[in-house]
Amino acid sequence: MPVDLIIIIAAFIVTWLVFMLVLNVLKATLKTAITIAAIVLALQLIFGIGPQDLWQQIIELPRLVFPQPEEPPPPYRGDRPF
Repeated sequence: MPVDLIIIIAAFIVTWLVFMLVLNVLKATLKTAITIAAIVLALQLIFGIGPQDLWQQIIELPRLVFPQPEEPPPPYRGDRPF
């Protein structure tokens, strides 16, 4: 019987730890969502920048940071002549 009691106590501890992990993840997610909503609202009220404008800039951000070359370099052909 003592082994069963130890298993039950361990199960409760593991369940509690998983519950706390899920709760912490939900709290962090809600904080992030509220922060993003506050930033978008402030941009709209103060500067008149709408969510669509912000989203368009986010989509174009990789192109601004990592510009693509105009034409790709020729493929490598080794030591053979063209």
